[in-house]
Amino acid sequence: MGKKEIVQGLYMGILAFDKATTLKMAQAAIDQDLDIPEVIQQAMTPAIVEVGKRFEAGKLYLPELQLSADTFATAMEVLRPKLLESKINLQPKGRVVIGTVKGDIHSIGKDLVATMLKVGGFEVTDLGVDVPTFTFLEQAEKTKANVIALSALLNTTMPAQREVIEALTEQKMRNKFKVIVGGAPTDQKWADKIGADAYGENAVEALRLTDMLVA
Repeated sequence: MGKKEIVQGLYMGILAFDKATTLKMAQAAIDQDLDIPEVIQQAMTPAIVEVGKRFEAGKLYLPELQLSADTFATAMEVLRPKLLESKINLQPKGRVVIGTVKGDIHSIGKDLVATMLKVGGFEVTDLGVDVPTFTFLEQAEKTKANVIALSALLNTTMPAQREVIEALTEQKMRNKFKVIVGGAPTDQKWADKIGADAYGENAVEALRLTDMLVA
C-alpha cells in the first residue's frame, strides 16, 4: 500500500464516516513510517473541512456530521503517539470550557460542538450538563481558557447563559474570556441582548467562530 492510497483512504474514510477503514489507514501510515503531519495535512484536514462544507450546504445531517467528527478524532488518537514521538508541536489553538447550563440536561448538541472543537485543534474541557454558573467561571480560570461555550436547549434555561456573563462581569473577569452561546432556542438577537461575543448556530459555525474569537 503506497502513500497515495493511504492518503486517499483516510480522506474517503472520514467523508464516509468509515471508522474501520480510517483506522486501518492511520495504522498503515505509522507502519510505513510516513510523515504523519504531512498525512494529516493532505488527507484528514481537507476531509473534515469538506464535511463542514457539506453540512452547511445541507448535504449532511447532524448524525453524519457527528460520525465523521468521531472518525477523525479516533484516527488522531492512533496518530498522536507518533506525533509526540517525533516532537511535533501539538500546542492547541486555544482552550475552551464548554457545558450545558444549569437546569438543562440536554447534551447532544453540546457534545457535537465539543467534538468539532477538538477536531479543530482546541483543548476542550467538557463540564457536562446542568452546570452551575460559578463552575464555568472556576473551570475557565483553572484551565486558563480563552473561550467559555454555553449551551441551552430550553427556553426556560436560556437565562442561565446570561447569568454566567453577569457573574463574569460582577467578578471582574469578563475581559478574560470570550463567551459563545448556542442551542435550539437561542439566536444572534439573544446573544447580542445578553452581551455574548458570538452565537453558534451549529457545530461547524461554532468552530469557525471560536477560531475567530481566539485569533
